[in-house]
Amino acid sequence: VELVESGGGLVQAGGSLRLSCVPSKSIADFSQIGWYRQAPGKQRDLVAKITMPDELYYANKVKGRATMSRDNAKNTVFFELNNVAPEDTAVYYCAARFWRTLRGWTTFWGQGTQVTVSS
Repeated sequence: VELVESGGGLVQAGGSLRLSCVPSKSIADFSQIGWYRQAPGKQRDLVAKITMPDELYYANKVKGRATMSRDNAKNTVFFELNNVAPEDTAVYYCAARFWRTLRGWTTFWGQGTQVTVSS
């Protein structure tokens, strides 16, 4: 399974970003799809996830500024973040996983997309 992220780049503080993630399998095949980010020298943290079909979770650091959505017709998951700040600078990763009774969780990661917020 491959996950292809896009939409990263340089964003000015106070602006918005929109990331896309396209899995090589149908979104419906996954139990959860999430967005993580990793800043230099820091651990990778979950920022948002959707547990199928529609249960959304946002980390406190982005709550109120983030929206995670999906377009089933395009088989794409989106992550939007408004009012960005330099501390939002990180590599953003899309991850998708499914649960199988005898195997547990299987997780797939995208290659990551760099987001840099300039002050």
